[in-house]
Amino acid sequence: MTSSEAAESMFFPDLAHAAASPPGGGAQSMLPTIIMIASMLAIFYFLLLRPQQKQKQDRERMLASIKKGDRVVTSSGLHGTVTGLGEHTVVLRVADQVKLEFDRSAIGRVVVGQGEKDA
Repeated sequence: MTSSEAAESMFFPDLAHAAASPPGGGAQSMLPTIIMIASMLAIFYFLLLRPQQKQKQDRERMLASIKKGDRVVTSSGLHGTVTGLGEHTVVLRVADQVKLEFDRSAIGRVVVGQGEKDA
């Protein structure tokens, strides 16, 4: 051992230890990391992605089931009764002699249980 190697080992004792290969081999030490990442991805899927997909499907079903006479509320809060339906649009009666045309995607919810009521 030369004097420079001795000085280096005295000042940096962890350098030689850190450069050594991990105990137990490389593939075996990766297994817990892989399991942890897979479990985090599963949690991410079940807590975020799956509920969002279900909510999107429910909204698409609601928009497809709108029919004439339904009372609806738009995403901007406007209440009205559906008087006309197009492929991408909906005509709402919001007051006597006042009809407005909206995109179907502007419908926020269908109001149930109030029956046919003048808008």
